[in-house]
Amino acid sequence: MILFTALVAASSFVCLAAAFVKGGGPFLGLSVDPGLLGVAAAGAALAAATWRAAAISAFLRIFSVVFAAEFVCVALALVAAQLGLWPAALNDMRPPASLPGTLAAFGVIVVLISYIPVIRQITRLADPYFEAGEMRTLDLGPLGRRRLSEAALGKGLIMALVVLNQAQVGISVRLSFFNRDFFDAIQTKNESAFWQLLVYVFCFWAAVYVISMLVEMLLENVLKIRWRDWLTERYAGAWLSHGGLYRMNLIGDGADNPDQRIAEDVRSYLNLTYSYSVSVLSTLSNLVSFSIILWSIPAQFVLPGTDLVVPGFLFWVALVYAALGTWLTHLIGRPLVRLDFLQERYEADFRFSLARLREYSEQVALLRGEAAERQILGRRFSSIVSNFYALLSRNLKLTIFTQSFFQANVVIPYIVVAPYYFINKITLGVMTQTAGAFARVEGALTFFIARYQSLASYKAVVDRLTTFGEAIERARALGGSDPRIVHGAAAGPDVALRDLSIFLPDGRRIVQVDALAFAAGRATLVTGPSGSGKSTLFRALAGVWPFGEGAIDTPAGARLMLLPQRPYIPSGSLRTAITYPALAGAYDDAAVTRALELARLGAFADRLDAEEAWSQRLSGGEQQRLAIARALLDKPDWLFLDEATSALDEALEADIYRMLRRELPDATIVSIGHRATLNEFHDARVDMSPGEGGVFTPRPAFAKAS
Repeated sequence: MILFTALVAASSFVCLAAAFVKGGGPFLGLSVDPGLLGVAAAGAALAAATWRAAAISAFLRIFSVVFAAEFVCVALALVAAQLGLWPAALNDMRPPASLPGTLAAFGVIVVLISYIPVIRQITRLADPYFEAGEMRTLDLGPLGRRRLSEAALGKGLIMALVVLNQAQVGISVRLSFFNRDFFDAIQTKNESAFWQLLVYVFCFWAAVYVISMLVEMLLENVLKIRWRDWLTERYAGAWLSHGGLYRMNLIGDGADNPDQRIAEDVRSYLNLTYSYSVSVLSTLSNLVSFSIILWSIPAQFVLPGTDLVVPGFLFWVALVYAALGTWLTHLIGRPLVRLDFLQERYEADFRFSLARLREYSEQVALLRGEAAERQILGRRFSSIVSNFYALLSRNLKLTIFTQSFFQANVVIPYIVVAPYYFINKITLGVMTQTAGAFARVEGALTFFIARYQSLASYKAVVDRLTTFGEAIERARALGGSDPRIVHGAAAGPDVALRDLSIFLPDGRRIVQVDALAFAAGRATLVTGPSGSGKSTLFRALAGVWPFGEGAIDTPAGARLMLLPQRPYIPSGSLRTAITYPALAGAYDDAAVTRALELARLGAFADRLDAEEAWSQRLSGGEQQRLAIARALLDKPDWLFLDEATSALDEALEADIYRMLRRELPDATIVSIGHRATLNEFHDARVDMSPGEGGVFTPRPAFAKAS
């Protein structure tokens, strides 16, 4: 921002110097041009704001850059015009004298709103994209292929869209004057002026406006899809890394329905953020531009019932009317933020229940649980219905007021100015221009009213994404500070546990280990009663359980794999399910087929690319054997089986264990199981022994001779 600050300051100094060169009215005994002096003063204020913008949000900083660059161009253009250097052929294109002050005001406003808490909340979500350093090779059409950072592309698109919106406001102002002259030509029956204005003014600027809208639509959609792609990848990546996916469920107060927040809330957030950031700027531009028109209407408007002339009378009428409407709208619609937040939550909960019911359809059918499921779904949907009626009631009240307010908008400017038209103080063209300008100013001032319902939804979306991000950070931070379980590199080939305490999420200690080692190359069976912490111990060994303290040392570079009792079957083809979590193409067909055959699933070898609901198509035993096939492909150094064969009969289980010992001779197998028959396939056993307060300690029970 140093460069733009310097440019604004330099252009301000040029205006100041030109003000004294041009001369004009006296000021402090000197002959100066008051217009250029005002531009110089505005430039000084903008330079200070631009300097301060270096410390604000990266997203808002884009707007500061645009306003600073535009101020420099407009200020220098005004200097050229005042010094007689502006081309005569471009007189109609001269920027208005009020424009530099408007741009300076916008620049100052950007810095000021950056301190508003809700704006900070919004920009904290937007800033990472506009600070992203990832480089991309992009095809920019006529400009060829260029290598740009994602942040540079996003900033460039935002800047182009801001300039386009400002240009559209400028075209609207020009058409306002066309409207005045056009209706004056009709009133005076000036046919020549009528056709000239229609063909050479209206058609030209209307065509430019349409083209700008098409370009805006293209750039806007490119920005939105790229921003959504980046933001979705960011949230999904954070959720799926460092245990965020699993630990958010453990902490209990994580954000509900992460799928909803990533899929829907991200899309809504960026659409609304773009819409409001650009539309607010367009609204402010309309407000300033048309307020100037209202203020400069060449008629002496007096306070009704008096002879008192009120400068800018129509502007003050619009301001008071809009302020009153905005205050009443806020009073009526304030509860919508909380109701929208709850509605999104209830809807997502209901969808999740339906998806989960589909996943467990077999279990529900076997238990004849349809009636209970209808009751559960009914309770969830009743929350949607009751909150919906609360939303409907509040929206009806708000709509009654806002629609009545906006219907009145149509006639109020005519009611105000018609008396002056009927006494010939203004022409028909001036009246229509006044009505149009009044509508624009009043529309800008009632921005809050027109979008209150949408703003309430926007605030709810921002809150949901904020709490989602905070929940991810809390989940990822678990186990990152003392007391914690420290995972280190073992000095030898064994997995060693030292002074290890494992807690449940509520803080209760469930496992205590003073010293225990799982010997490399020696298959170990872990047994104990249900609820004794066997699975929790395995999750601590795998590094995903964050609640505890002590040390777990594993051999450096060793690869660990844990197979749970109920395997995860991802959606997609059977090949995807078998090779998970490896990426596509990691194994060839021969390796996958052999793993299936060894896991006694050879009947499925010819259906590798079939896409079905495999989590429902495969029985529990088949799903467990599919997980065994994954281990055969992955070939881990340590294989932890958490009752991973419990759905198999004893004969098949014995066959699988023999096969694993044969096919993975370098892997150390550690199992959780309850069947006595498993002793045969393990070299040692560890029992979870109960102690005081429900705390269990794993103790060696037997060890076969090596």
